[in-house]
Amino acid sequence: MAVVSSKIFAEGKAAKATGQPDSANPYEAGSQESLDWLEGYTADEPEPSAAGPDED
Repeated sequence: MAVVSSKIFAEGKAAKATGQPDSANPYEAGSQESLDWLEGYTADEPEPSAAGPDED
């Protein structure tokens, strides 16, 4: 997904780094700002696979 605001992306990343829950997102749900914040918050998580979890 494309990030529009790198400042808001950085806010989300910082929130995760300080242990805040994703519910700390201060932006209106569904807004571009909220999406950018969540992109930053989840930046270090692996992308989910459409095929489901890996079976080892």
